[in-house]
Amino acid sequence: MGVCTLTIALCLTLTCCGGEGGSQAEQLALDIRAKYLEMAGCTASMEVTADYGQRVYDFGVDLTWQREGESVLTITAPENVAGVTARLAQDQAYLEYDGAQVETGPLDDTGLSPVSSVPVLLDYAQTGYIAACGLETLGEREVLRVDCRDPEAQPGTGRECALWFDPDTHALLRGELSQDGYTVIQCAFSDFQLIPGAEG
Repeated sequence: MGVCTLTIALCLTLTCCGGEGGSQAEQLALDIRAKYLEMAGCTASMEVTADYGQRVYDFGVDLTWQREGESVLTITAPENVAGVTARLAQDQAYLEYDGAQVETGPLDDTGLSPVSSVPVLLDYAQTGYIAACGLETLGEREVLRVDCRDPEAQPGTGRECALWFDPDTHALLRGELSQDGYTVIQCAFSDFQLIPGAEG
């Protein structure tokens, strides 16, 4: 019933979708949301850029995310921090290296950090209010872009999320999180694989 209710709600929010291939993009967004609501987890490699204003950090990360249980992000680059592992479970996030936990600083006043950005992006993919969607070109291929934000907020205010999906495989290709119009997190995914749920 939860998935059905969310899908109906999504239908109501898709009136703002437009751009090239508007109706096609709307149906594609519905199909992708349904798949992400049903998935048990996902795996991927990704490049993460975290912008703290005066400091910008780039990381390579291997990801194993699970809806239930512990999710793991392992840093693969840069070399001097390769092997640092973030473990996420029940709204808790921490980094560990050789048994020691390491604190990461927040990117905004909600506590968003590079470690917590992937669950936030997946939450938007599953249940975020869709303010706009459309087909566009990313690199040399056509992709679906979905923009999410608070339905009561004006564009460029508060937290916003932009997601890009492969229209054929439904893989998440890229995700960005912005605060008050300023992009604080960028994630570029490769080898993204959805793990179907029990009914998938």
